[in-house]
Amino acid sequence: MIKFIQKLLPPPKWRIPLIFLSGIILGLGAFLFYVSKAHTYLSDDPATCMNCHIMAPQYSTWLHSSHRERAVCNDCHVPHNNFLNHYYFKARDGMRHATIFTLRAEPQVIFIKEAGQKVVQQNCIRCHGDLLNSGNTKMYTSQYDDFREERHCWECHREVPHGRVNSLNSVPNARVPKPGTAVPGWLHKMMNKNK
Repeated sequence: MIKFIQKLLPPPKWRIPLIFLSGIILGLGAFLFYVSKAHTYLSDDPATCMNCHIMAPQYSTWLHSSHRERAVCNDCHVPHNNFLNHYYFKARDGMRHATIFTLRAEPQVIFIKEAGQKVVQQNCIRCHGDLLNSGNTKMYTSQYDDFREERHCWECHREVPHGRVNSLNSVPNARVPKPGTAVPGWLHKMMNKNK
């Protein structure tokens, strides 16, 4: 085993340059982690979705909806069937969003993808399942049983919770958390001190 590990080590003359190179790579990785606020994505804070300012219409419409009192973004848009699937879906969706935003390829109007639709539908049922089986609900419409398993909830509840118009131009003056500066505090102080 020790011989195998020794075979993996670089030759002695390469060790110091490799230590410096590893330090640079780790430092850049830590800086990117800080600048992208990657640690905030582990939380359920809706303001995290505002790290990309293109989510302003979604944040603003949620903030003015009744769902604000009961649910945050992750309650509806991330699976809750198990711990691993929860964070796998969150990481996969987050990487897709980060890639699109970094490449400046975001659309003017955001539409939910098919995988996201399935998750939202499951979460609608997770929270409102009692209503689906309630006899009182059946009194309101005779077609209730015909459509409840074949249609998405938002085909009828179109305004919940983001409304119908969600383009960046639709809410130009929305009051949403602004993305903070990417400049670290110590560097910001140093820059202001030199002015």
